[in-house]
Amino acid sequence: MVLDLIVIGTAISLGPLHNSAFILLLSSRRGTRQGLAFLLSWLANLVAVIACVALLTGGQPPARHTVPSTAAVVAKLVIGLALVLYGEHRRRRPPRPHGPPKWAARIDDASPVAAAGLAWLLQPWGLVGAGAATAIDANLSTAGAWLALAGYCLLATLSLIVMEMYAVWAPEAANARLNALRSWLGRHQEQLIVTLALLVGLWLTGRSIYELVT
Repeated sequence: MVLDLIVIGTAISLGPLHNSAFILLLSSRRGTRQGLAFLLSWLANLVAVIACVALLTGGQPPARHTVPSTAAVVAKLVIGLALVLYGEHRRRRPPRPHGPPKWAARIDDASPVAAAGLAWLLQPWGLVGAGAATAIDANLSTAGAWLALAGYCLLATLSLIVMEMYAVWAPEAANARLNALRSWLGRHQEQLIVTLALLVGLWLTGRSIYELVT
């Protein structure tokens, strides 16, 4: 479970779409406030999903090869295959270039509530679902499981935490360097999306098949 959560959490954290949007928020007039709203909403979404899983399982993992356990593995397998197909589709037929999103023009007037809603919209829910299916195996009677789940939520938010702290402690340097990073992400967005989708998809597919046959 821990290794799967590390892979999924890392992939969520490295996603180019939400990181680019977050940098754009930080560069706005009330950047750190909007960034904090986005970050807290992002983290709250992850925690809420894990909390729902814990309520459903009662904090006890289902026995292997029972219906709930098999359903969770099949869910991860479906997500993994979907990611592989999505990544291959985008590799073969990348979308046409387009300008910045419409909301970017109104970023200076956006409220913290709007920033929080943007985090919800940009959350990679397929990967979050894979994390939820993995968290079903958590035995919450042990401290290790709590640490693993907390570490997953923080890992999936790590890029946002680092950028927010950088913008608070060194705003001038952060503005220049983070905007340079956003430009780089824009130029390599397709390669990053395809690479992350294929790598995580293949990982989830392989792991799920292994769990089904053993």
